[in-house]
Amino acid sequence: MVQHRRPAQALPLPERDRRAVWHPYAPPEADPLFAVESAEGVRLRLTDGRELIDGMSSWWAVIHGYRHPHIEASVRAQLERLPHVMFGGLTHEPAVALCERLLALSPAGLERVFLSDSGSVAVEIAIKLALQYWQARGATRRRRLLTVRGGYHGDTFAAMSVCDPETGMHHLFRGALAEQVFAERPACRFEEPCEPRHTRDLESKLEAHAGSLAAVILEPIVQGAGGMWFYSPGYLKRVRELCDEHDVLLIHDEIATGFGRTGRLFASEHADVAPDVLCLGKALTGGVMTLAATLASERICRAIADSSAGALMHGPTFMGNALACSAALASLDLLEREPWQERVSRIEAQLVRELAPCAELPAVADVRVLGAIGVVELHDPVDMKAIQPAFVDAGVWIRPFGRLVYTMPPYVIEGEDLARVTGAMRDVISRLA
Repeated sequence: MVQHRRPAQALPLPERDRRAVWHPYAPPEADPLFAVESAEGVRLRLTDGRELIDGMSSWWAVIHGYRHPHIEASVRAQLERLPHVMFGGLTHEPAVALCERLLALSPAGLERVFLSDSGSVAVEIAIKLALQYWQARGATRRRRLLTVRGGYHGDTFAAMSVCDPETGMHHLFRGALAEQVFAERPACRFEEPCEPRHTRDLESKLEAHAGSLAAVILEPIVQGAGGMWFYSPGYLKRVRELCDEHDVLLIHDEIATGFGRTGRLFASEHADVAPDVLCLGKALTGGVMTLAATLASERICRAIADSSAGALMHGPTFMGNALACSAALASLDLLEREPWQERVSRIEAQLVRELAPCAELPAVADVRVLGAIGVVELHDPVDMKAIQPAFVDAGVWIRPFGRLVYTMPPYVIEGEDLARVTGAMRDVISRLA
């Protein structure tokens, strides 16, 4: 007879968690761990009564703050009509309206939207689109992707294969991951011009492998979880030119940068270029529900439609979820009617001013800011068991990784709260790094 373990509900929530839950990038028993009871605006309330100012926007997604009434009202109204229906052979207003609005907002040339559940899956779909496109054109040797070191595109298998080969877990899955082509990380910083030497390695690899490449995939301007590196718009512009010269598709992964994080609605606007495929996620719903989108150009859609397959071979069960689409529409409402650009500009100026002193600390290798992103890079990796509780004790939620201590706060954060975040970063780094 199978024995079932009874829930230990008398124990504190973190202890119950350690007995049953497996957290991201953590061993089976996560430590340290902090239990959240509620959230509102830019504050998280823990079950022990402490309040934390959220400097992470819940992994960069909660751009309008928690429990925004406009988003909640939209989801509540949709819940009363239609929470979800399969998207195979059926459609509904929230999904169609969202796709229409995304196409109206996105860079020119993108004509179709494929909805999915998460950013990693959006990248998987983008890679499938590229592979099916070349199959449809009879170029069956074009099955690899080119990217740059320092990137991060997700944790599913195809997405992981284009993450940085040193930090992207490749060694754990060697032999199972597709082998892609990697060029050097862009060395030109955001404020610097892109010179021919900066793209020389990329150009040589494009030339050497063009006949086998389906696409180039990049995070425009900001490399996120692979290193929080900001590179020159001129580099992105040159990549577009090279893809056109070699007839290779260009995929922009704007899952982390989309919807205003860099000061522009999409990071590619800094370079005034458009991709053939665009991946969106994270802030798409304002962080309320999980939703992602992959946008494609008409030439890709038409080639696949006219091929023997006749369809993109992908179909998430919860594709086009009505509640998530309603949340996304409400989030776009807020971006259209509220002064998010002014808020991001103010955040940027404050981050520049208040993080600058960190550059004088012995443990610090670099300080960089772009839009509502502030990064302090250390010489050595942080000790998470020491640094995470220190930030909580300081009343802020900052989640470092590797050698990076960074903040990506909600756009609605006030100056006084942001000062507490940056002050905690300076103090904790000076004491513990």
